[in-house]
Amino acid sequence: MSDIKRMKLYCHPERVYNEINAAGYGKDALLREKDIRFFDQYHYLGTDAVDDAIDFLQVDSQSRLIEIGSGLGGPARYLAEKAGCHVTAVEIQSDLNQIASSLTNRCGLSGRVEHFCGDILEFPEDGGNFDAAVSWLAVLHIPNRQALFKKCFNILKPAGKIFFEDYYKLGAFSSEEEKILCGDVQCPYLPAAEEYKYQLIENGFTDVKFEDKTVCWSDFVRGRVEKFIENRDRYAKLHGNEVADGMEDFYKKILQLFCQGNLGGARITAVKNGR
Repeated sequence: MSDIKRMKLYCHPERVYNEINAAGYGKDALLREKDIRFFDQYHYLGTDAVDDAIDFLQVDSQSRLIEIGSGLGGPARYLAEKAGCHVTAVEIQSDLNQIASSLTNRCGLSGRVEHFCGDILEFPEDGGNFDAAVSWLAVLHIPNRQALFKKCFNILKPAGKIFFEDYYKLGAFSSEEEKILCGDVQCPYLPAAEEYKYQLIENGFTDVKFEDKTVCWSDFVRGRVEKFIENRDRYAKLHGNEVADGMEDFYKKILQLFCQGNLGGARITAVKNGR
């Protein structure tokens, strides 16, 4: 956790307030979830990816979800607003968690979104309370997959489900790719697809499905770089050159990884075995 701020995506998270203010909302103004959904989602394809989770998990007002690596709370708030469910949003970075909690309060969603600052591996196990565990591009930061999947199994209800969007290893990484993954992405370990599936099965999950998203995500990160460069002057004026330089560097390195052909992306779903 001490090195997570080497990942420039997570530096200066207060920049979300600059975006909110620029959109015309005052510092303490009440907000609606839809007012900020373009600023508070760090993962790929924004709320479309969350909609897919709602559909797959059949989320409704009675559902209880836990999100692993909830960032600024965008997906959790969207889930709560659209489906009416309860979400426990777990985020290890205290600054992101504090901002997320503040935004949730301003959106009037504190009754349905509970923010928990801490390591998911240390999350209390009070029996299986959750219908589903969800995560968008956060599992990649957790090298101890055995402990993570065991934790997920223990906190889910019988027949509970997981819905993860995550990186996986397509081919052997070069030393430069490993350097980017370990440093710039804070991803010290990445399994191949079959290893990923085996680890889930080994920890009590069944009906494991691995939907490849590599081509889609490659297109997304390429478009993200192009859009950022096109709007860089506006971004630098709003957030400062240091932040703009950091984000441009991060986006380009992610694109570099996908272009090399060894980094894959996937949507992973599974069901807790009833044993």
